[in-house]
Amino acid sequence: MMSAERGAAGNTLEAYRRDLVDYSGFLKSRGTAVERALPEDVSAYASGLEAAGLKGTTIQRRLSAVRQLHRFLFAEQLSRDNPATSTSAAKPVAALPIVMTESEVTRLLTQARSEAETAGRGQRLRALRLVCLVELLYATGLRVSELVGLKTGAVEKERDLLVVRGKGGRERMVPISPRARNALQLWLKLRAGRASLQSDERIFPSHGRAGHLSRQHFALELKALARRAGLDPELVHPHVLRHAFATHLVNSGADLVSVQQMLGHADISTTQIYTHVSGERLRHLVETHHPLAGHDGKHQAS
Repeated sequence: MMSAERGAAGNTLEAYRRDLVDYSGFLKSRGTAVERALPEDVSAYASGLEAAGLKGTTIQRRLSAVRQLHRFLFAEQLSRDNPATSTSAAKPVAALPIVMTESEVTRLLTQARSEAETAGRGQRLRALRLVCLVELLYATGLRVSELVGLKTGAVEKERDLLVVRGKGGRERMVPISPRARNALQLWLKLRAGRASLQSDERIFPSHGRAGHLSRQHFALELKALARRAGLDPELVHPHVLRHAFATHLVNSGADLVSVQQMLGHADISTTQIYTHVSGERLRHLVETHHPLAGHDGKHQAS
């Protein structure tokens, strides 16, 4: 149902599978099955997740999967009632995302371009692919799965836009900067020069099972690039560049609705986290640079 009716992506389906396998295993340990679960079974599962010290976001995700499963079973008359109607967990406080500064992103891009310019013949194609990936990711804020899965038809030839198919199969138009478009055009030109890649409709093809560069492989290449650029590789991954794209836009005065549309968020409340990130940055600036930042606020006698 999640796949056929809601168009859930493969990663989403896999997350649901893991969560529901965990829930099913818990019910089995209590001598029951999903279709026979009682409200006390669901409550006990929720209490067990909290007792295990799992992150609030993990608990919320697992309970959401459980609620949706029981809602589905009841609607399809596969169970007599819905035992999860009153199950909830304390709403977690949203953690502020890790964000790279503009200077850190510049260092990363400068390192990638420098390596591409000095790469030997055998390494130049791969180095230019990495330049293109990083430029596009920071210029568009795409999810990494959207980025590596791009097809040549996504490129609007007459306009500086990409047509992106996001979560649930929803399409959106995302503008790209001239520099990112130049990097993309150069990559496509070099890629077209390889006979083995000419007929492939994927922008970043691969011989792997998915047919395109994997998220994991790109993440490893990005961490290695960060290390060579003198950045902490543990704090640099594709989603951090997506956060940087959004935060830097908000810091520069972009309105939330526009940022929401470019990120492909279904709900603007998800995008609002970037106003908090911006607020944290402003608070840090005041505490660091304001002449009275270190004082207790009391007037001192002159």
